[in-house]
Amino acid sequence: MMESRKSVLIVEDELISAEYLKEILVDAGYQVVDIVDNAEAAIRQYKMMTPDLVLMDIMLKGSISGSEAALQIKQYDSEAKIIFLTAYATAEMLDYAVAAEAYGYLMKPYREEEILATIKLLFAHGHEGKDVHIDESIVLKNGYLYDVRKNRLMKDGEEVSLGKTKLRLVEILARNKNTSVSNEQICTFVWGSYRSDETLRSLIYRLRSIIGAEMIKNINGVGYEIVT
Repeated sequence: MMESRKSVLIVEDELISAEYLKEILVDAGYQVVDIVDNAEAAIRQYKMMTPDLVLMDIMLKGSISGSEAALQIKQYDSEAKIIFLTAYATAEMLDYAVAAEAYGYLMKPYREEEILATIKLLFAHGHEGKDVHIDESIVLKNGYLYDVRKNRLMKDGEEVSLGKTKLRLVEILARNKNTSVSNEQICTFVWGSYRSDETLRSLIYRLRSIIGAEMIKNINGVGYEIVT
């Protein structure tokens, strides 16, 4: 069970998908404040309830899309946390994600592990308060340790020199050590939008060349993980 119950508004016009999301979130300890299937209701319910997170489907019933609803919510509350739900990523959708300052997006069909990992990362990365304990370091193997608060990778007590992009990659993998993280989730966390598999593989290769190939495991058809 989570240390505090975060509230989530689900905006999804497919009832079966919405109920599946709700079941996953409730089982994980989140509070689902409502499920709505159109943009107008999403905006209205956000203003009434101010949930901690909105899971926003891009394609919705009615004349207003989920992308436009997200923009209106961000205009109302610049601190709103939004994750887009989509069956496919297009350049237009990514532009909306950037404009709405969305944390990222989840691809359909939904996968429970990816949903929970993405939400966990959002709250861990964006939390500013002192009531939730965050480990100061994450112990990896071969003498490596990721310092959470100082955002740096250590090897036998010495800092490993990494650029910003490789550090972001280390962060998302370390926070989910021994758990696969999807290509889409990694790209969104590292660059803020989806990049080609070739671009991600290149980044993985460069990081492996520094810390060792055995540190990062490729999970075929799923993504990557740091193993300990």
